[in-house]
Amino acid sequence: MRVSRLLFLLLFLVFPASAQQGTITYDRIVKLNIELPPEMESMRDQIPTENKTRMTLHFNEWESVWQAAEEQEEGGDRSFGGGGMMFRMSRGAREQNVTYINHEDGLMTERRDFMGRTFLIKDEQPTLAWKLTGEQSEFSGYLVQRATAVRDSSTVEAWFSPQIPVTVGPGPFGGLPGAILVLTIDDGQTTFTATDIALAELPEGTIVAPEEGKEVTQAEFDEIMEEKMKEMEAQFGGRGRNGARFIIRGND
Repeated sequence: MRVSRLLFLLLFLVFPASAQQGTITYDRIVKLNIELPPEMESMRDQIPTENKTRMTLHFNEWESVWQAAEEQEEGGDRSFGGGGMMFRMSRGAREQNVTYINHEDGLMTERRDFMGRTFLIKDEQPTLAWKLTGEQSEFSGYLVQRATAVRDSSTVEAWFSPQIPVTVGPGPFGGLPGAILVLTIDDGQTTFTATDIALAELPEGTIVAPEEGKEVTQAEFDEIMEEKMKEMEAQFGGRGRNGARFIIRGND
């Protein structure tokens, strides 16, 4: 069934204001699907199978901001090779992408860094046709309920808590009568898991919409990305030395 707007409003009346603002820290894990030619299979054990990033969600009943946590785990470069080839994977600087959402008007502002350029994307927050399954569980001391949806042909599963009665979640995901604490895309290809939940009044200025970057629409940004990816594929995606091809795919 679809989420009832009346139920959402009732939850705001039942729970105290302190439950309507705070910070949730998540671990975002993206699985890396790697294809190697037979002559490079000996490298398989040297290649990481997932990428992990710590993210934070600051929120109140009207707005939220999603960004990389200031403190990230130590990474460093990692080199591996075989068959006369050498590859290096590097953990870069802290991710600078920011997603701000005004939950009153449903508008979303994103700062996205891509290929050395900064873009400012303004659009409506994606609306998902969530279906409540009726399943309940407990997560980190909170009652959670399961909901599912489909977004751009990807299956999405969310566990949200009505005890935190705000329509927020990781990145652009939200629209449920409670904060999403666990979200899974495509059977675990990408997973967001809350690791710390701090419900408390936020300092003034914590939630601010990004302003830096070239303003574009989502369609224009998608077109820029597609064009640049084609250029990269033409330059690097062909067969390299010894006929080897190295492909990493992730779904974020």
